[in-house]
Amino acid sequence: MKMTGAEIIINTLIEQGTTDVFGYPGGQVINIYDALYKNSDRINHILTAHEQGAAHAADGYSRATGKVGVCIATSGPGATNLVTGIATAMLDSIPMVAITGNVPCSLIGKDSFQEIDITGVTLPITKHNYFVNKIEDLAPAIREAFQIAKSGRPGPVLVDVPKDVQVATYDYEPMPIVEKIPLPKADEEAIEKAVALVNESKRPYIYIGGGAAGLGMGKEIIEFAEKIDACIGCTFMGLSAVPDDYERFLGMQGMHGHFASSMAQKEADLIIGVGVRFSDRATGNVAKFAKGTKIIQLDPDFAEINKNVNVDLGIIADVKDSFLRIAKAAMAKKNPEWEKEVESLKAREEEIALKAAKMAGGRMTPKMVFDVINENKLPRTIITTDVGQHQMWAAQYSKFDTTRRFVSSGGLGTMGFGLGAAMGAYVATKDPTVLITGDGSFGMNLNELATAVTYNLPVIIVLMNNGVLGMVRQWQNLFFGKRFSNTVLERKTDFVKLAEAFGAKGYRATTIAEFENAFKEAVKAGGPVIIDTFIDKDEFVLPMLPPGGSIDDIIVKVGEDNE
Repeated sequence: MKMTGAEIIINTLIEQGTTDVFGYPGGQVINIYDALYKNSDRINHILTAHEQGAAHAADGYSRATGKVGVCIATSGPGATNLVTGIATAMLDSIPMVAITGNVPCSLIGKDSFQEIDITGVTLPITKHNYFVNKIEDLAPAIREAFQIAKSGRPGPVLVDVPKDVQVATYDYEPMPIVEKIPLPKADEEAIEKAVALVNESKRPYIYIGGGAAGLGMGKEIIEFAEKIDACIGCTFMGLSAVPDDYERFLGMQGMHGHFASSMAQKEADLIIGVGVRFSDRATGNVAKFAKGTKIIQLDPDFAEINKNVNVDLGIIADVKDSFLRIAKAAMAKKNPEWEKEVESLKAREEEIALKAAKMAGGRMTPKMVFDVINENKLPRTIITTDVGQHQMWAAQYSKFDTTRRFVSSGGLGTMGFGLGAAMGAYVATKDPTVLITGDGSFGMNLNELATAVTYNLPVIIVLMNNGVLGMVRQWQNLFFGKRFSNTVLERKTDFVKLAEAFGAKGYRATTIAEFENAFKEAVKAGGPVIIDTFIDKDEFVLPMLPPGGSIDDIIVKVGEDNE
C-alpha cells in the first residue's frame, strides 16, 4: 500500500504496539501531525507544554509498564529540548523511541532555519540513532529502533526524519511486533562457580537493582532468599521490585540508604548483585567498599562488569536465566548467626528512627507526610518524584506492594522530571499517581500542570516546600561551613493560587492534620491537585555517607560524624 513517509511513521508505530505518544508539533513534523490526526482513532497523542515534558512523559510511561515510550518533536529547538529527557532515560536504562523531524535533505548542512544535527547531539546519550534520508529505510529504521530500545540493556533510540522523506511516498507493508534480541545464556562453568560461592557463604546479601526491577524478578528473588537464608537490599532503581513489608527486605542501601541495609551489605560475606552497576552513590569510597566480601555480578552489559567495583565473578548473560539457574542449583541452608545479626541491625535502625521522631517535637516531618500517604493512598498507586531531598525521603519512606510503582530519575538526577513522568505513568496505566516534588524541582517544569489539567490527569502533587534547594543546602550545612550560596530561594510563589490559575485544585498544609485532610480530599478529586506542604528548611536526609566516605563514616544524626 502506497503511503507518505509521515503515514508510514504513524502506521509503523501502531504496528509496533504504540497506543500513546507525547509531543509538540512544529514546521518539520507538521506532516507527521497530519498523519496523527487521520489516525486519531488508533493512536492517542498527548500535547505537552514543552518537548522536555514529552520526553519525561514517554520515560514515565515506559517505567510504569516496561513498554517502549514514544515522543515526537520538530527540528532545531524542538529536538534539542528532548535532550535532557533522552539522557535521563539513557542513564536509567529506559526503553524509549524519540521521533524528530528535520529540514529537507537538500538543506542539510546549510544552517537552514531550525536545522540541527540532532543525531550528532544525541550520539553519546542514545543506544543508537538514525538519520533516515531514504523513504525505503523509514519503516525498517523505526522497527530496529524499537528492537534496540528494548533489547539487552534497554535505552533510548532516536530516529531523525527530514521533511522531504515525510512527504515522499513508498509501499508500506505491516510487520509483526519486533521481538527482543535474545541474550546469551551463561555457560555452565560460570553458574557452577556462582553456586559454589553461594553454598560457601554464611552471610549472603542479595542486592537488586533496576535490571531486576525491570525484569519483574521479585517472586524469584524472595524464593531464593528463603532458600539460602539471605537478606535483601536494593539500589535506588531497585525500589518496588520486592514488597516493602517482606521481612527479609531491608530497603535501599547507599549514600542515603537505610541503616540496616547498608550495614548488612558491609557485614555480608557474599553480595549477589542482580542487575546492579555499583554506582558511586551506592558504594561511596570504592577502595573501602565491601572489603573482604565476595561479589557476584549478574548483568547483560559487559561494560558494567568491573567498571566501578572489581567483582569475584561477573556473569554477562541473560540475568533472569542466570539467576534462576543459580537459585535452582544452590543448596538450601540456614544461617542463624546472620539472621541474629541482621535483626540487631534492624533494631538499631528503629532506635535511630525513634530518637529522630522525639527530636522533631511537634513540627511536621517528612516521615509523617509519607506515613499519611502510605496509609491513605489507593491500591497500586505509583509514586513519582523529582530530584532532591524529597526524592530520598520518598525512597526511604514510601511503601510498595507491587513492582513498577516507583518512578524517579536515578542516574542523571533530573530536576523537573517528575510532573512529565507522572503524567506518562498515569496515561500508561490509569493507576493512581502521586508526585513527590520540591519547590526547586517543581519550578523547573511546572508548565506541564497545564497538560495535566487539559487532559484531566488525576495526579496528586505533594509539594514539599522548604523555601530552599534542600539537598545542596544540606551539603553546605554539613561540609561547607553553612555558607548557603544561592540555595535560599526567597520566592514569593503562592502554589495554591498557581494551581487555581492553571485550573487545578490547590491546598495548603502547615500541620500534619491539614496535610492528612488535604490528601484525603485529593484522592477523591478526580483531577490534578497540588498540596503545598511546608517542611522545615533544616530537615536533613539521613542516614548519609559524607563525600568520599564509606559506610564506616555513616552519619545518622546531625552533630555525629559516626555512630
